[in-house]
Amino acid sequence: QVQLVESGGGLVQAGGSLRLSCAASGSIFSIDYMGWYRQAPGKQRELVASITNLDRINYADSVKGRFTISRDNAKNTVYLQMNSLKPEDTGVYSCTVHVVSGGLPSYRPLVEVWGQGTLVTVSS
Repeated sequence: QVQLVESGGGLVQAGGSLRLSCAASGSIFSIDYMGWYRQAPGKQRELVASITNLDRINYADSVKGRFTISRDNAKNTVYLQMNSLKPEDTGVYSCTVHVVSGGLPSYRPLVEVWGQGTLVTVSS
């Protein structure tokens, strides 16, 4: 079983910064993908940023130049550094990880795991 623990959300003024963290723990053989999504009331959940095991990175157009995604393989943790925050960045940010479970070599299923989300509120 794999669990995700998210932290770093909170209330910040427009123009400020926050850093979100998502740490994966449990039986992990490898992590292929880590990403951040967000959802605001009345809006569809959208991809904010993602990073693969090959360091392929994608950003939503709305956050390019302001957000930076990174990972620490030793800690099984992905970060989202958010700078120059805008009120429209407000929402619940959720971490997702695609992990190969660290079971026996004969059974190592690929599992998609989601965190419970952390609220980011940006005031104007």
